[in-house]
Amino acid sequence: MLNIEHISKTFFAGTINERKALVDLSLKLDEGDFVTVIGSNGAGKSTLLNAVAGRYTVDSGELSIDGTPVSKLKEYRRARYVGRVFQDPMAGTAPDLTIEQNLSLALQRGKTRGLGFGITRARRELFTEELKSLELGLENRLTAKVGLLSGGQRQALSLLMAGFTQPRILLLDEHTAALDPQRAALVTELTERIVAQGGLTTLMVTHNMEQALKLGNRLIMMHEGRIVFQASAEEKQSLTVPLLLAEFAKIKGASFDDRALLA
Repeated sequence: MLNIEHISKTFFAGTINERKALVDLSLKLDEGDFVTVIGSNGAGKSTLLNAVAGRYTVDSGELSIDGTPVSKLKEYRRARYVGRVFQDPMAGTAPDLTIEQNLSLALQRGKTRGLGFGITRARRELFTEELKSLELGLENRLTAKVGLLSGGQRQALSLLMAGFTQPRILLLDEHTAALDPQRAALVTELTERIVAQGGLTTLMVTHNMEQALKLGNRLIMMHEGRIVFQASAEEKQSLTVPLLLAEFAKIKGASFDDRALLA
């Protein structure tokens, strides 16, 4: 479903600020895979997601989604294949539009937009049923502006919108990091449910090792733009946080001192 072959990305090449964010990185996700991504600060985790989404153009290498080469496609053209939830709850929704207007836009993502009515009775019924699955009472607030929602509610809505049209690949970029523990737990539970129900192929970056171990069937660890450790579905079942820290220390030759990974 997602095939990444030998991609590299360097920022500010040829200057004193040159930074190699991705270095000859390859990764393959089969349909239904849920891969969690962890690593040190500046490891290239978010750059990887941005490269898949098309926000960044890679310097070399190839990417394909569901057999379609996308390396040269602009971000808006990849939208038909990709759903995404960002770390910032404000980033994935339009605050001045209502809940139903946001959902209607999500439903049209990647499609040709005509001059027809954006919100029909049938769509409103669909939105109501989908929102009920969140168990947050948002189905009763269809005409409320999204900017009035809490961070947790907005992130739950963003998650629903990202999976709304069954994207070929779902990208989650530390989507619970800005939430308090209670709301983070809620969104984590919703993530597990939405991905499972939709059978969505998912790539999730997280700074939280416990979350990385709980969610998904595979795990990768990144450092300095490279994948330095991978765990298959079978191997992941026996992993623990101390074992992951030991793996990093073994590969890098030093202990992992980023406290955020233990949050």
